[in-house]
Amino acid sequence: MSQQPLHILVVEDEPDQRSLICQMMTANNYVVSEADSVEQAIVLLKKSVPDLIFSDWKLGQLTGMDLLTFVRREHADLGFIIATAYGTITHAVDAMQAGADDYLSKPYQRQSLFMAIEKVAKSLKLKQHNRRLASELSQQQELVGIVGKAPCMQKVYTRVQRVSATDATVLIGGESGTGKELAARALYQLSQRHHKPFVAINCGAIPESLAESELFGAERGAFTGATSQKIGKLEAANGGTIFLDEIGDLPLLQQTKLLRFLQEGVISRLGQNGEIKLDVRVIAATHRDLRTEVAEGRFREDLFYRLNVVPIEMPPLRERKEDIGRLIEHFLKIHGGQYGLEAANLSAVTVKALLDYPWPGNVRELSNRIERFVLLGDEDELVEELSRQPQPLNTNQFLLPETGIEWEIFEKDCLEQAMSRHQGNRTKAAKFLGLSYKAFLYRLDKHQLV
Repeated sequence: MSQQPLHILVVEDEPDQRSLICQMMTANNYVVSEADSVEQAIVLLKKSVPDLIFSDWKLGQLTGMDLLTFVRREHADLGFIIATAYGTITHAVDAMQAGADDYLSKPYQRQSLFMAIEKVAKSLKLKQHNRRLASELSQQQELVGIVGKAPCMQKVYTRVQRVSATDATVLIGGESGTGKELAARALYQLSQRHHKPFVAINCGAIPESLAESELFGAERGAFTGATSQKIGKLEAANGGTIFLDEIGDLPLLQQTKLLRFLQEGVISRLGQNGEIKLDVRVIAATHRDLRTEVAEGRFREDLFYRLNVVPIEMPPLRERKEDIGRLIEHFLKIHGGQYGLEAANLSAVTVKALLDYPWPGNVRELSNRIERFVLLGDEDELVEELSRQPQPLNTNQFLLPETGIEWEIFEKDCLEQAMSRHQGNRTKAAKFLGLSYKAFLYRLDKHQLV
């Protein structure tokens, strides 16, 4: 809603009652139009749409409910309050189910009328604010490369839209390659902090010995080789947002220090006696199941709950196959522009192969394959590569024994066989099992096979 006075259309067939209502509303600084029937109201609506309609229920041959039905079909966001002398629970339920914003029973007090109007006015402001956010979100999605119309992606967009304007801590989950960092950047770009720093750090890529200084900083002389003061990532993000990717890989000691920051908003550089107060919004992401990590003692439970204030789950590409065609077009255009090449086209046969493929690497894998096609222009190679990829296990051919299995032993045996088949080549063994390299290394370490 703008700061202009609220425009209300009063629909009432009794002249004296209509005049009294209009006088009260005008005295309260509302802009008022009036109609004595549903037909006249519809004529006025075609000329000028008000912010809100205040209508009597009984208006002659056509009723206020008929007008409400028309309004919700033609002007879905228009405020609507209905009043009747036949104030029953049934009427109230019917009106609200049909889309009325509020309901008044005659006779009503002046105060009740204005309270209802102000309530609807606030609702209209919220609707306009949400439309603006949705529009901004759509623009930002294009900016950061988020593409998709699948229902599961719409849930992601809605959640991003609702929490982006807050400072709530967000934990983004999902498999590798699903676009967790893109979601984090959308949250940042739609936030009030978008003009402040956005600092991203991959917790799984930091050597454990350097994790503390990378995150929290270090004073000169704090450790061997610290020849000058080092500003950590959290301090560098002061006033803005930090994105802690692969938070599940953060060492336990640093989890404790991060928890203290989330609780108290202060850090201490390595080797520093004092504390530094920071204002940083935290967005974290992981491909791990942190609840399992907590249960197995690899992740602090209290930190998990501090991070998991607002969870957002990025769906795997196999669960949003209706988006694959749109993503193909998007990446053909993006990568074509990246290399100064004309956007290439794919044959129907190739598109079908892309649609049928299970995409273990998700959107990132699709992007990489389209990028290679844009550079080489070889559809045959693209289709051939897809056909060579590991296919999901056919459970009709592999049946679990009635007595069950020891999962840990089974997993270890799969890892050993994959390593043996590929002569110890971890990259090939990981690909053979359909695992990311990092996930494969984690499982090797888990079973002490490194």
